[in-house]
Amino acid sequence: MDKLERIKELVKILNDASRAYYMEDQEIMSNLTYDALYDELLKLEEETGTVLANSPTQKVGYEVVSSLPKEAHPQPMLSLDKTKDPEALREWLNGREGVLSWKMDGLTVVLTYENGELIKAVTRGNGEIGEVITNNAKTFVNIPGRIPYRGKLSLRGEAIITYSDFERINESIVDIDAKYKNPRNLCSGSVRQLNNRITAERNVRFYAFSMVEPDDEELVKSFENSFVKRFEYLKSLGFEVVEYKTVTPDTIIDAIKWFSEQISHNDFPSDGLVLSYEDVEYGRSLGRTAKFPRNAIAFKWKDEQAETVLREIEWSPSRTGLINPVAVFDPVELEGTTVSRASVHNISIVKELALGIGDRITVYKANMIIPQIAENLTRSAVLEIPEACPSCGGRTCIKNENGTETLFCENPECPAKNIKGFALFASRNAMNIDGLSEATIEKFVDKGFIKNYTDFYKLDRYRDEIVNMEGFGEKSYTNLQNSLEASKKVPVAAFIYALGITGVGTANAKLIAKHFDEDTEKIKNATAEELSEVEGIGDVIAGDFVKYFENPKMREQYDELLSFLALSKSEKSGVQDLEGKTFVITGSLNTYANRDELKLEIESRGGKVSGSVSKNTSYLINNDIASNSGKNKKAKELGVPIISEEDYRMNNI
Repeated sequence: MDKLERIKELVKILNDASRAYYMEDQEIMSNLTYDALYDELLKLEEETGTVLANSPTQKVGYEVVSSLPKEAHPQPMLSLDKTKDPEALREWLNGREGVLSWKMDGLTVVLTYENGELIKAVTRGNGEIGEVITNNAKTFVNIPGRIPYRGKLSLRGEAIITYSDFERINESIVDIDAKYKNPRNLCSGSVRQLNNRITAERNVRFYAFSMVEPDDEELVKSFENSFVKRFEYLKSLGFEVVEYKTVTPDTIIDAIKWFSEQISHNDFPSDGLVLSYEDVEYGRSLGRTAKFPRNAIAFKWKDEQAETVLREIEWSPSRTGLINPVAVFDPVELEGTTVSRASVHNISIVKELALGIGDRITVYKANMIIPQIAENLTRSAVLEIPEACPSCGGRTCIKNENGTETLFCENPECPAKNIKGFALFASRNAMNIDGLSEATIEKFVDKGFIKNYTDFYKLDRYRDEIVNMEGFGEKSYTNLQNSLEASKKVPVAAFIYALGITGVGTANAKLIAKHFDEDTEKIKNATAEELSEVEGIGDVIAGDFVKYFENPKMREQYDELLSFLALSKSEKSGVQDLEGKTFVITGSLNTYANRDELKLEIESRGGKVSGSVSKNTSYLINNDIASNSGKNKKAKELGVPIISEEDYRMNNI
């Protein structure tokens, strides 16, 4: 292949990888591979003098695709030239003093203040046109809403989400496939929301890294052309700035080492460092290239690599049917920690690396955090792609989407595709298996421990494997078994809800259980006609309920579950004084542990509890009777009495 053809090929490969990474939230090649291909392209462009218009060496960013308002930047926001060589940074300083700071991994934003107020916030976008996110920026947790400076002030910084907030937000997302892959993706989506309430919930933080030249000449003079004095001034106004150190050619190597040692302790994502000239005017006098300014340069870590042996590829199924390859290798020390696993992402990368069990591979941590395979030294290419799903044994297929090959399970009943159903089964309002998170359930499904609901009560067969799983141990296993034992005594209605029958929520499950006197045989054999007699159960739900039990596998599972359980039956209060009354509960409670406790009491007295106010509602229970909440407004419109918790307890109804 001649050089021009290779240039065309590299441009396509790199643009596809960038599009997947930044716009589709997919990683189709490692950072190391991308950087190597980018450097190869840059070298070929220099050798040939040919640069394609869509070359990633010329493009500053990516086209804005959201529906937020757009605005052109007064000056282009160029990306920085980069190096992985600390000595290159020493030479770049050219005997001068510099400022070394974190290159945070989030979304670059420009803030503009006038008369002390934040009037505009715009994302970097494609470097020339950004998205206006002013309302969202006002919810960032650490930017001042008002500053003492009354002139016009613009500053640039990085909006980021910390690792701890990233984990907290991901833990709150029930759907595993909806979880965010890294803090950068979460931050980008959070900052660019159309509803700033969502942004506010994400704890976005802003760290300033530079000041756009202010209009006030006296203020400019006070900075004495000092980058650090600008940082100090921003801090005096209430802004947080990126952590930085002043450096000289004699101290920069030690400073880089200091930053590298901090990474494992940081709660924020970073993808390198930025070196700027301390003398702002000198840096500005150097001008710019077509793509890079000359007053600053980025430093990316020269990833520490270790050689090891590939021992296994774990094929991890997901609820979408996608089966992800994960490399398991002999443990090695990288950046101060022991590493033995790395995601390979997809079949295309498996083939690109020509993997085979027993191959000698080199591994590294991308940005000193995420384990990746750098190179396969032996390239045996003998790895067999599984023809059967490791979770269900069903047939697999390879799909090619936009040039990326991925492995899928074709079985619609694959347990891995029912993670949501398993999570519902274990949830508080169902079997209430305390401490069994969806992430843990997914691990058990991946390993084949759980294929149907009855397998929850057979986990003791895998005691040794579970005890030795990462994050587990004897104590965790014992706690799990205690939770499973306690879950066997749930009410009949909770058991019916746990089955995940279409349309049967907690309320309908209680109605059905009550109608059939909590007799599990009657429930299993209920006809559509009998179910239609239950108040609140329509023909559609009745049909789905009957269809569920017409499936022999479901009946068999139901019977086997009952053999493990000792279901509790409701104890009816002697007084059914709330029969015929429907309540809606909202707001906080004082004397009941939670709404479920009050709901159970109402139902034990013959009443019903609904989730929304309607003409059929008898009472809305809300301790804040005078509030302007949606439910209060609806109740007033319909003439539904609003009572307090105390009114209910004193029977003032």
